[in-house]
Amino acid sequence: QVQLVESGGGLVQAGGSLRLSCVASGRTFSNYAMGWFRQAPGKEREFVSTISRAGGTTYYADAVKGRFTISRDNAKNAVYLQMNSLKAEDAAVYYCAQATRSSSSKFARDYNYWGQGTQVTVSS
Repeated sequence: QVQLVESGGGLVQAGGSLRLSCVASGRTFSNYAMGWFRQAPGKEREFVSTISRAGGTTYYADAVKGRFTISRDNAKNAVYLQMNSLKAEDAAVYYCAQATRSSSSKFARDYNYWGQGTQVTVSS
């Protein structure tokens, strides 16, 4: 059974930084692309970033491009999201997800395992 456990969320001032972590277990981590999605209150879940299984390909939502960086450490079964220059509109629950395939994807339908989420709150 695959488990994804996120950590690193919290309260930060606008302009600040946070680093989210997600540790996976249950199947061979390095075989699958990983992604981060987020959901703000009253809004649908949206794509944030994705990384291919070996880390060679990454994609970002336009809203976070240049501020967020996704990375992974296959030896630690972990994926990270470094978030800099945080804005009020970045506040949401952030979800780590594991894809059904090795190549990265922006679409939630391509992910079959999800973490429980970690809250990010940005104060202005």
